[in-house]
Formats: sequence, C-alpha cells, structure tokens
Amino acid sequence: MTPRLLEKYRKEIIPAMMKECGIKNKMAVPSVDKIVVNMGVGEALQDIKILEKAIDELALITGQKPVMRRAKKAIANFKIRQGSPVGCKVTLRKGVMYEFMDRLLNVALPRIRDFRGVSIDAFDKAGNYTLGLSEQGIFPEIEYDKLTRVQGMDITFVIKNAQTIDQARALLKMFGMPFKTEKD
Repeated sequence: MTPRLLEKYRKEIIPAMMKECGIKNKMAVPSVDKIVVNMGVGEALQDIKILEKAIDELALITGQKPVMRRAKKAIANFKIRQGSPVGCKVTLRKGVMYEFMDRLLNVALPRIRDFRGVSIDAFDKAGNYTLGLSEQGIFPEIEYDKLTRVQGMDITFVIKNAQTIDQARALLKMFGMPFKTEKD
C-alpha cells in the first residue's frame, strides 16, 4: 500500500512545483530524499540503561531500529572518552519515511502545547531542514505515563534537487509543514 504523502507528492506536489518553479522535467523537482532522526543522550556515560531506553523509544516512534552512536573524539571538559556511547540515530527512506512524516506533521506537532509553528529559518545552505523537538512524549506511540525521563531529538529532512532554499521551503509547505507566520 502506497503511503498517503507519497501519493500526494506524485499527484499534487510535482505538478504544482513544476508550475511554480518553472521546471520542465518532473525528475528535477525537489524531493525529500531521507529523514534522519537523532537523539543525543549525554547521560548514557553514567548509565547505559538510559541509552537503551532511548533506543527502544526511538524504535517505537520511527518503526525502525536505531543505530547507537559513539563519540568520535575524546572531550575532557565533558568527560567523554573516544568510543563512548553518546546517542542514537535512525535514517528513514522511501515508504517508512513518508509514513513517519505523515505522523509527525498531522499527529505529533499539533499535540505540542501552545504550538505556533516551526521556524522558517532552520534551513542549511544545501536546503536541508532541521527541526528540534524538546520531548518524545508528543508521539502517540509513547505512553506518557511510562516515561522515565524527557528526551529531545533532532529531525533532519534531507532534500535533493532543490536549487534554492525557497524551493525546499515550498516543498515542505506543500507537504503540510506548519511554518510560523512572519508576525510570530
């Protein structure tokens, strides 16, 4: 079964982007290549069970098993040794990516208290968008009563074929990303 947002992309977004940006070939239209979800767990240095719990929660949220990330360099000020476990990440592609994006945009973000939209300025030079969430409890897969600690995460939308940041922003807006208005 094809994910809902993938069908929307193929039937509505590609023709709209071709018309709006003046693109002649539909293969040159910007698209979301992958979504990377990253959780930094600094407390894992003292207790590895905290990292294991974060990995389990991230697997529930994304539907895919996360990879444990280790420190590349030793940092004395933070008492981090090279090779110490410091977080976990998941890279989502194709159908799983569209399912996750659908749940994020239509279920999780509206559950944030006093939510007024996401920042419009969080694009890098390549047109990729990074969204930071302060807690994992906004996802319906996580039972809020069973949370031991609140854990934030970074979600990066990697966008390919975007010639400008405005094209990447227009693509995410067509998917339903709730950007803040200029007044906020």
